[in-house]
Amino acid sequence: MTREVVYTGFVSVDGVVDSPGGQIEGHRSGGWVMDTEFVPEAYSLKEEELADTTALMFGRRSYEAFATAWRDSEDHAAYKELPKYVVSTSLAEGDLIEGWGPIRILRSTDDIAELKHTDGGAIFIHGSAELARRLSDAELIDRYNLLVFPVLLGAGKSLFSRADRDKQTLRLRESAVYSNGVTKLIYDVVH
Repeated sequence: MTREVVYTGFVSVDGVVDSPGGQIEGHRSGGWVMDTEFVPEAYSLKEEELADTTALMFGRRSYEAFATAWRDSEDHAAYKELPKYVVSTSLAEGDLIEGWGPIRILRSTDDIAELKHTDGGAIFIHGSAELARRLSDAELIDRYNLLVFPVLLGAGKSLFSRADRDKQTLRLRESAVYSNGVTKLIYDVVH
C-alpha cells in the first residue's frame, strides 16, 4: 500500500489559489478568504484533516512562507513535530528553518514517487500551486480536499494545469455547502 498524497486548500470557483490570506502574498485581489463571511463550520475540514495528516509537503516558496508563520503558531501546533518535505531543486540544507520538526528536501517527482512507497500515512500539501500542478501531471496526487470560495479571480496561480494531457477522473468522496457560499469538495483521484 502506498502513502496517500493529499492537496488541501482554499480555491476560487475558477481554480485560482493565489493569495487567499492577503495582498502581501502577491495577487491584487489577495485576501479573498478573509472577504468571505466567516462561518465556523465552513472551516471544519481543516480540523478534520489533522487526524489524517502524518506529514506535510511544500514547494520551496510555500515552505518559506508557511515555516515562518506556522512554526510558532498556536493554531498550527499540531503540525510542529510532523515530518515535512520540501520539493526544491535550489533550496540548500542550510536554508531550512530550525525548530519546526524533521525536514527533508526532495529534488524531483521521482523522489516523491519513492516517498509514496515508504511506511506512514497521508502527506498533505498546503499552498504550493506549482508543486500541485506538477504532481497532478505526474499522477502523484491521490486526493483533493478543497474549500471552494464564491469568487472569480481570473488571473493568478491556478491549482490545475492547463497542459494538454489525458483526462483525469475524480470520484466525489464528500461535499457540503455552507451559508456563506463556501463549498467543501473532497475528491479521490481515480488512478
